[in-house]
Amino acid sequence: MRAVISVVGKDRPGILAFVANNCAVRNINIVDVTQKVLQDLFTMIMIVDIPEDLDNFHKVADEMEHEGDAEGLKIHVMHEDIFNAMHTI
Repeated sequence: MRAVISVVGKDRPGILAFVANNCAVRNINIVDVTQKVLQDLFTMIMIVDIPEDLDNFHKVADEMEHEGDAEGLKIHVMHEDIFNAMHTI
């Protein structure tokens, strides 16, 4: 299944590596990524493939959001279907 991961936080070295490592330990494949620094604010959006056999999507999303909070980052993981439904007129 595909998902969208968004990340926002104060810019500093290692944010992309932190999020990519969190994906790697869960066997989540990063398909596409875009990032931008706006003044001192880091923003990133990733499209990822989440393995079907992953325990629980909501558990993984909550864990990644919690780990982001500990690093001063706002990480949001959203299933691609929900993302698409939110942006369809």
